[in-house]
Amino acid sequence: MADEFSVEVAGGSIVGWETGSGTPLLVLHGGPLTDNTESLVALLPPGIRAIRYQQRGLPPSTQAKPFDIETHVADAVRVLDDRGCEQAWLLGHSWGGHLAAHIAVAHPERVLGVIAVDALGTVPDGGWGALDANLFSRLERNSPEDAERAQILDERAMAGLGTDEDAAVSLALVWPYYFADPHTAPPLPHTDISVPLYSAVVASVLEHFRLGTLEQGLRSFDKPFALIHGEEDPLPVDASRATAALMPAATLEVIPDAGHLPWLEAPEDFRIAVARALSSAV
Repeated sequence: MADEFSVEVAGGSIVGWETGSGTPLLVLHGGPLTDNTESLVALLPPGIRAIRYQQRGLPPSTQAKPFDIETHVADAVRVLDDRGCEQAWLLGHSWGGHLAAHIAVAHPERVLGVIAVDALGTVPDGGWGALDANLFSRLERNSPEDAERAQILDERAMAGLGTDEDAAVSLALVWPYYFADPHTAPPLPHTDISVPLYSAVVASVLEHFRLGTLEQGLRSFDKPFALIHGEEDPLPVDASRATAALMPAATLEVIPDAGHLPWLEAPEDFRIAVARALSSAV
């Protein structure tokens, strides 16, 4: 059973959960949405102290601004400080994998290694345009009307317009199409959405793409950097391939018959890939 903790940060507190013992590993969820990585943590190998938390912008953590990358990086470091971790592995999914790369560049001394799972890429535009196009295209084959509606609502959310409820409708419409087989997709778990959070993260990501923060910074990152990517992910494998090309020691493992959340579709393959990545530092 996970132990809940709370960490004081600028503007309030970050709430998280810790399980296991051994090598510390900080789990960074995607979205930015509600943290739903408990099932991912359950597949981690023995000897891992898994620390996950709800990122700022959504309950039960603080909803105080700003929501830019610098603040998210500072929050992650504060969690490590509070949990007494001078160094830790970072495992990030989707947006969380992109955030892990920023932490690795800003604070390499705190990082044992990075595992980026179906992560938004680090070379502009990180595959973001293809992700949206593929999702809406997959949905359009089933319902052109729903595809048009989802796209309009998503574009409004990225621009900081519309309501949280509109963004939730868009996510619910495209959710099955994140998976290799939409017909067997699990139900969408409880997920809170904040349009101000989402749009602010989008703006910050795009600004750092413009600055080349990761494209330049990762070239000097000399610790393990493992990328795991579902072959059928609407976010193309090429996004992770371009990230891997920045670092001589980076590795990329593609999981067949899996989409954007491979631990749900191919749990055994995912478990093996993560264990292999963690063993790379031994």
